Amino acid sequence: MKLYYTPGACSLAVRIVINELGLPCTYEKVNLSTKKLSNGDDFYKVNPKGSVPALEIKRNEILTENAAIQQYLADTHHNTNLLPAVGDDRRYRVLELLNFISTELHKGCAPLFNPALPAEAKTNIFKPTLQNKLTYTNRLLENKPYLYGDTFTLADAYLFVVLSWMPHLQIDMSKYPNLTRYFEALKKRPAITKSLVEEQQ
Repeated sequence: MKLYYTPGACSLAVRIVINELGLPCTYEKVNLSTKKLSNGDDFYKVNPKGSVPALEIKRNEILTENAAIQQYLADTHHNTNLLPAVGDDRRYRVLELLNFISTELHKGCAPLFNPALPAEAKTNIFKPTLQNKLTYTNRLLENKPYLYGDTFTLADAYLFVVLSWMPHLQIDMSKYPNLTRYFEALKKRPAITKSLVEEQQ
């Protein structure tokens, strides 16, 4: 198994899940600006979408899209803490959270990373929209250690990565005390600590 990743990108969530599961994996760094691998090869030949994460699950067989990869890893390794089993109502709540993070929080950050967008549009349109979603997410963590209660799930791996972008996006996290407490606690989780160290190597 090989993960194509970019340091600090959402592919970090997949690395966290891999480390939670204790799986052997090799890692190939991708330059998203040039769409090149570290050896100079064209990343589009791996993933025609040109985005990370991309996971080689078998020789010449690539799975893409963060939520799909995470679900694949949990299901194929029968980890019902990260993602409850099919038929368990809790499964669909975790998937609901995972998709919210992907479509609302992650995609809500994308315009703020775009240097071509005018600062005024970022300040007046995109940042307030993202802040509204963060306010909602902050409420989800009221009196809970994780998004879905007492158990760390796929959704937590993904949310940790999105929250790690907030300083770069100049989002004042003091407005979201539950998210701040949650993020600081997650940084101490062994799989997350290991993943952060690996991405710096």
